[in-house]
Amino acid sequence: MSPDVPDIHYRPRGAIASWRAGAHPSRQVGALGAFRDLVPFATYPDARRIDVRATALDPFETTMVRRFRQRAAIDVYALVDLSASLRYQGQAAKAALVRDLCVVLARSATRTGDRFGLIGCDAGMRQECFLPATARRAVSTDVAERLDPSRWAAAGMVKGGMQPGAEGLAQAAPYLAGARKMAFLISDFLLPMDLLRRVFEGLAMHDIVPVVVRDSTEEEELPDWGLLDLADLESARRRLVFMRPGLKRRWREAERARQAAIRQLAARYGRTPVTVIDRLDIDRFSRDLMEA
Repeated sequence: MSPDVPDIHYRPRGAIASWRAGAHPSRQVGALGAFRDLVPFATYPDARRIDVRATALDPFETTMVRRFRQRAAIDVYALVDLSASLRYQGQAAKAALVRDLCVVLARSATRTGDRFGLIGCDAGMRQECFLPATARRAVSTDVAERLDPSRWAAAGMVKGGMQPGAEGLAQAAPYLAGARKMAFLISDFLLPMDLLRRVFEGLAMHDIVPVVVRDSTEEEELPDWGLLDLADLESARRRLVFMRPGLKRRWREAERARQAAIRQLAARYGRTPVTVIDRLDIDRFSRDLMEA
């Protein structure tokens, strides 16, 4: 990833309850930061912050002190779906998009003063794709190595073949225990709604940012007529389908309904999904993230 690639700009929802100094609004008050309010000296006894003008104007001759809203750091985690469907390649390789996004996110977080962590999951949590939250600037290099697409498939092999599904996403919540964190849930979201619901419920106390990684060839380039040899990357099963306008229309309607259900589920927990299609445009991603 080129160092010229811009950082991702993100903003946690609400104030942060953290004592670590950083770049985000905090619930803590103190002597530095943005002005918050004036309070009596008895409430906040800091002689260095006495407001002489406010004290002189107070009709009850109360000594007034300025309080400031501190700025704090937050832990940022990428919770990554490593299931087989993410190895799909069309206009782009979805696995490469996921890796590049996580690398830029790790670099952006540590530059901002936050800590970054990585949790990769397929049927279970993958230990070789786990990084606890750290402020090390080199963590982006570690992320690139762990999510390298050439190692992705090999690391997912077990005695019986690939580990299907992404049930591990629902098992990740204990690794995010403690103070509220930003959790970027990165997936193509081609997952059962029951699983997605359990994932969101498990992360409910955190600031969840759903990121949908898609390839335009998965839906938009379907022909009106023709035989399609479809492969299920999860089960390795193949199916021959005769595509026709009516089936294409129903296919798209079902997909739109599924996407609407995902948006509704995500919005219930705070944010609507941010979508990455075919290529990673960091500036657009940051804009969409601010609006989510």
